Amino acid sequence: MMHRLLKFVLFFRYVFKSGPVKLGLVNLAPALVVLLCTLPVSAEPEIRILVLGDSLTAGYGLAAPDSFPAQLERALRKDGTLVRVLNAGVSGDTSAGGRARLEWSLASKPHAVVIELGANDGLRGLNPKATAANLDAIVSALKRKGLAVLLVGMRAPPNLGADYGQEFSAIFGRIAAKYEIALYPFFLDGVATYENLNQADGIHPNAEGVGVIVTNILPFIQRLVSQARSVR
Repeated sequence: MMHRLLKFVLFFRYVFKSGPVKLGLVNLAPALVVLLCTLPVSAEPEIRILVLGDSLTAGYGLAAPDSFPAQLERALRKDGTLVRVLNAGVSGDTSAGGRARLEWSLASKPHAVVIELGANDGLRGLNPKATAANLDAIVSALKRKGLAVLLVGMRAPPNLGADYGQEFSAIFGRIAAKYEIALYPFFLDGVATYENLNQADGIHPNAEGVGVIVTNILPFIQRLVSQARSVR
């Protein structure tokens, strides 16, 4: 902004020193248009997005460029959004693990955080109340820091029973409502149970599966970026 003001000042000094002082507004207008057109457009600052998650975001079984954070960053940049997506996924991590490492994960000074945790809690049949307490503590800490947050939902394996599944699935919507943050209902939407989109274990998406996830979640991430810019 200061650079633009300086250009205007120098321009007017030049006009009134080198030409007739009685230049009319009509004669001056074209010169102003030319000047405005030549002024550089300030680029928006880069937004850093931290993806706090488990193996689904860490890129288990994938080459680094095929991981969720890497594919997400490419998709956003292709769309013209200047971002850097930071991979804070740890394979095998639970919501308790994510809570324990939250502070040092934030050392990269992100502007926004995507929380993808809970899959391993469900696989291990952990108490949903403990999962809820961990996610609540994570979101609460991020909100206190003024960061934009997107919570990603997860589902428990069906073999744990309908009651467990319902209690587990309800965690994410309840926390999102409590803290008034955005919720992406199910990270593996459109990928889970599709053999061609998963690795041999049937649990972790392959590169193509990650691409489907990125396509589905992209509008949520774009809104997250807008939110992060608004509070900077």
